[in-house]
Amino acid sequence: MTLKKWNYLFWTTLLIGTVFGMITSIIVKLVVPDFDFLGISVGWYEWVFMLFGAGMIAMLSEMGFFAYLTVRFVAMSLFRGKLLYWDILQVVIIVIALFDIVYLRYIGADEGVATSWVQYILLPILILIVAAIITRMKVKETNKSARIPTLFFMVVVTILEAIPAFNLNETGYTIIMVVPLLACNAWQIMLLHRLLPTKNNKPEAAPKAS
Repeated sequence: MTLKKWNYLFWTTLLIGTVFGMITSIIVKLVVPDFDFLGISVGWYEWVFMLFGAGMIAMLSEMGFFAYLTVRFVAMSLFRGKLLYWDILQVVIIVIALFDIVYLRYIGADEGVATSWVQYILLPILILIVAAIITRMKVKETNKSARIPTLFFMVVVTILEAIPAFNLNETGYTIIMVVPLLACNAWQIMLLHRLLPTKNNKPEAAPKAS
């Protein structure tokens, strides 16, 4: 990847994350008027911190993306000739990650507060739906081999990046963090094959009618 391409990826991702982060923060503030970002409720200072926080979330997404590419490179080397095992492992990790953000958030709820595990399945469903849409788009623009890696990145990496919000176990912070992360991750994974075109990234030719 050239410096020019890296700069384009960095700044566009930062812009997308900041925009989605601010829009999400505004919506959360409108829906929950008493929500204070990081406990700051002093006029415009709160919006400055929201802007800064949105930018940090975008940068976190970028770090997660390059970490994923590194892990994938190592895995492809280790499973050389046995990529089916790597695909199976990714699917298993996807299932575990989705289960954990339901179970761990449920058991981490404040004691004495009546909660149902049903309310905790909405987030993984949302992440899975977005991941499935992006995966379908990725496969359409490249080939079928991108299906599991894209789904893995959109689900597992997004969940790992959002752990700080999950630890707080507050809906407002979770939404503010997950939405821009999904937007940034979707942008990066869809941009990758355009910045680094290879033979494996080309769509498979449709079979000719006999």
